[in-house]
Amino acid sequence: MRVHNPIIWADFPDPDILRVGDTYYMISTTMFMMPGAPILKSKDLCHWEIVSYVFDKIEDNDIYQLKNGKHAYGKGQWATSLKYYRGMYYACFACNDLNKTYIYYTDNIEKSYWDRYVMEGIYHDMSFLFDNDKAYLIYNCGDIKIVELKDDLSGLKAGGVNQLLFSTPSENVRLRCEGCRAYKIGEYYYLIFIEWPFDGHGRRRVVCYRSKELLGQYERKILLDDDMGYQNQGIAQGAIFDTPDGDWYSILFQDHGSVGRIPYLIPVTWENDWPMMGIQGKVPETFEIPFEPYACEPLIISDSFNHKENKLALQWQWNHNPISELWSFTERPGYLRLRTGTFAKDILTARNTLTQRTSGPRCAFSVELETHGLKPGDYAGLVAFQSNYGTVGVKVHENNIGKVVVCKKDDNGQQFEEDFATLSGKSVFLKIAFDFENSRDIATFYFSEDGETWTKIGSDLQMKYTLDLFIGYRIGIYYYSEKETGGYADFRNFIYDAQNGR
Repeated sequence: MRVHNPIIWADFPDPDILRVGDTYYMISTTMFMMPGAPILKSKDLCHWEIVSYVFDKIEDNDIYQLKNGKHAYGKGQWATSLKYYRGMYYACFACNDLNKTYIYYTDNIEKSYWDRYVMEGIYHDMSFLFDNDKAYLIYNCGDIKIVELKDDLSGLKAGGVNQLLFSTPSENVRLRCEGCRAYKIGEYYYLIFIEWPFDGHGRRRVVCYRSKELLGQYERKILLDDDMGYQNQGIAQGAIFDTPDGDWYSILFQDHGSVGRIPYLIPVTWENDWPMMGIQGKVPETFEIPFEPYACEPLIISDSFNHKENKLALQWQWNHNPISELWSFTERPGYLRLRTGTFAKDILTARNTLTQRTSGPRCAFSVELETHGLKPGDYAGLVAFQSNYGTVGVKVHENNIGKVVVCKKDDNGQQFEEDFATLSGKSVFLKIAFDFENSRDIATFYFSEDGETWTKIGSDLQMKYTLDLFIGYRIGIYYYSEKETGGYADFRNFIYDAQNGR
């Protein structure tokens, strides 16, 4: 089978990979999106599907409920380590906003919502390491540290190892080593990191430290320094793993503009006991692997919303914790009904925004909105969701007249509206088209009264990947009110149009 990189042109950053027999599992970062920490499954390393989530909520507090001016944007679940140990699957991540580190565990990786242990403190970008019946976390940025866990992994082991392993270079470095992935392979302990130097190519690269003694002296080597020709954005941070036949690969990600951080599959060859990545130091655009294609569910889907129970497909995630009683498929069969129960000033403070990822190089999403239940001060529609957002939807005025508007955020962080088109009926079709090709990063907005003839509305959105949210752009379905709760918006026939150009 022939690989084409990137293997997924969508936002799946910070991958860790686990092989169980001939099946591979990958975990990724979704931060403040709920449910979170998706587990992806594959048998060919190229075609992946979401099979479960580690948690439905991290905590149920003001931060994760978008209440009292608080939020978890740019925070939440980061860079999770995924391992199998003594018959259990473990996933560990830190939450900077809560000053806590979470260790989740389950005996069934394809079942959502695992049990957990909670530790005080931030063990940043950690990796599990299991060795000689002992469990460790190796963590931190620059000054790499190690702590030993209890036998059941429920917390730190009293009197166990807890020390600095080594310090990585700081001179001429923008970002010191972080994003650890730790392994014991053969005679060596391998710790694989990213770093971002000012010198050389001046981009993120993969660095490995190895030692024959866990607490001994480590030597260092650069494993990969390549951007595959894309804007000096280094392909780095991820995992190495083997196949049942003894071949080795790596999955790393690349910052790829507003679509987000996207994964690449890279062959690994062992040279003098170093896991060197790529072909002659380069990430190949295409290469052969000895697998048959894996038939799996898509990572982004269309959805009729015609469901017999209030259960979301795994491709959907909420912005922060949802209010479960304010959404339904069953209240009006064939529709997603969203209700208002809180007030919001803009899309970033609105509860119950339902999202999926966008995809490159181009894609578009549309939905039909029925407005019978909207009240004055209500907004409902589609959003290109990031800090620099753009919405296309209906705003209801005091006289109950609904108008199609495009909303964006100005340089002062305030929402403003562009263009108005008065609705002639109680139904409207809305669409957002995304163009990520050649770094154009443009979103365009449309509406239609029949779902066939589309009218462009508002100016194009210049999308920007910003670290205050730290996610690639998502498509979202939203409904919120500035003035009066108790209304409802009905959506149906959500359509994803992938334009992959392959």
